[in-house]
Amino acid sequence: MIILKSEREIEQMKEAGKVLASVHKQLSKMIKPGVTTWEIEEFVDSYLKKVGATPEQKGYKGYKYATCASINDEICHGFPRKDPLKTGDIVTIDMVVNYQGALADSAWSYPVGQISDTAQRLLEVTNKSLYIGIEQAQVGNRIGDIGHAIQTYVEGEGFSVVRDFIGHGIGVAIHEKPEVPHYGLPGKGPRIKEGMVFTIEPMVNIGTYRMKMDNNGWTARTEDGQLSAQYEHTIAITKNGPIILTDQDEA
Repeated sequence: MIILKSEREIEQMKEAGKVLASVHKQLSKMIKPGVTTWEIEEFVDSYLKKVGATPEQKGYKGYKYATCASINDEICHGFPRKDPLKTGDIVTIDMVVNYQGALADSAWSYPVGQISDTAQRLLEVTNKSLYIGIEQAQVGNRIGDIGHAIQTYVEGEGFSVVRDFIGHGIGVAIHEKPEVPHYGLPGKGPRIKEGMVFTIEPMVNIGTYRMKMDNNGWTARTEDGQLSAQYEHTIAITKNGPIILTDQDEA
């Protein structure tokens, strides 16, 4: 069942989104060669406590960390670690914030120092695909319109869209209905309605879209070892169009 949110609930989630967006703005200044994702983890955990928020994914299904930190060929759910980031790496930091009972979810990919032209283009295409998807999140459209727009653009740029991980509804729980694939056919899936709140979070690979799992049972990486990037926003559907609740320009 898809749970529609009231204006009050959306405003509460927007406040959680502002907190999350402010974290990402801090990380954009922090991420550079020599920094470890463990330092990022500790910063996020401490920052959230200072502002009265909590990391919702910590403890979720046994996950131990406030952040997911996925480096290079890791698609998602990478564990924070104490190995320093190197020039040329790309790293995706994903987190869910609980602020006064309201949740927000956002991931962002960052270059580490000077990166290759191919890696830079991957980041640019992935970021743009997120906003192309958001443009389709209009009352009366269908969820499939979002995925189709993302897939058409990404594949037209010569990259591939991950199939195994998708966007999702969010509210009092991290994962709610609807499921939001980043691929598929237009005109398919649930009708988009006012009051829906869900994530759009395309994961885009340089090579194949296929993945493999690490032995830790969490971390997914590209099957061919090529780079992967991800950008994610939590959005709310209104009669006047989608609102980005995790907009970093609003933080």
